[in-house]
This record gives sequence, structure tokens and C-alpha cells, in this order.
Amino acid sequence: MKTGWQVHAYVLMPNHFHLVVETPPPNLVAGMKWLLGTYTSRFNRRHKLFGHLFSGRYKSLTVEGFGSGYLKSVCDYVHLNPARGKLVTVDVPLKSLAWSSWPAYLLAPSKRPAWLRVDRLLGEWGIPQGQSGGTATAGASVGRTVRGGGRRGVQTDPARLVSVWGRRRFAKSCWRG
Repeated sequence: MKTGWQVHAYVLMPNHFHLVVETPPPNLVAGMKWLLGTYTSRFNRRHKLFGHLFSGRYKSLTVEGFGSGYLKSVCDYVHLNPARGKLVTVDVPLKSLAWSSWPAYLLAPSKRPAWLRVDRLLGEWGIPQGQSGGTATAGASVGRTVRGGGRRGVQTDPARLVSVWGRRRFAKSCWRG
């Protein structure tokens, strides 16, 4: 992939999107410029439109991702966002949404997109990589995990206007420098 990002979760909503990525090369700004520019260009060409698709600058949040449960909480929030936005019903379940990474998590490992990194989130759910039958466990887990979209665990440095989703110690390490 052009950016070298590791994509953990995404969802495209009618007026915004959510994207959970790791950026091993520290290139979030350049990567977002490429992603937004490329997507906008292709969307406008396909629909014979012009101009911006998304208003304002993107917002980013640093997430503690190693066994702390914060990556799981953020990915579950992203995957459940269509339910909160009332885009899913009994007739249109969450797993049927084409513009979400959630349906890919429910697929057999050989059917998932190679660029979607599922091992970390499945590990947070306690589902070993490549386990068959883990999709039922994953489906049940995401429904129980996020209740009300709480802000527990969000640390904010008002001087820098930077939010970090993680333990206080992790947040302080992000603010140093």
C-alpha cells in the first residue's frame, strides 16, 4: 500500500468517515493528503461532480494499542457507528454494510482483504488468528463492548489540544517532545 499504514477498521458514513490505522512510518499528514485527494478525485470523476467532499481538516486521535483494550474500544466504536447513526435496521444488518470493515472481519481469513489487519483486534477479543468459527464470537463481542460511546480513557493535553485514547502514562509519553 502506498502509505505503509496498517488498517484496523473503517466505515464510510453519509457525511464523514472513521479510519483506524497504525502508521509505522510517521506519515499521517502525507497519507491523509493522498487518501483524501485520491478518494475525492475518483468520487468526483465517477459521479461527474467537482469540489470538496469533506469539510474541514480531519481529526486524529492517538490510541494505545498493545493489549490495553483501547484499540478494541476504538475499533468497536467505528464498527458500531452505522448503528448509532441509524443506518442499520432489522432488514439491513451491520454485517451487510459494504462501506465498513466489519463484514470483512466476519469472513474466512482467506476471503479478507490483504490490506486489512484483523489479527490485533481479533486477539483483543481472544480469537486466535485464523480460527474458524470465530466470527460468531466476534459478532457477539462487538455488540457487548461499546455501550453509549463513553469517553473513559481519553486523556487530553489542553496546551496542545491533543487527545490520546489510553492510560495516563501512555498519554504523557505521547505529549513529551
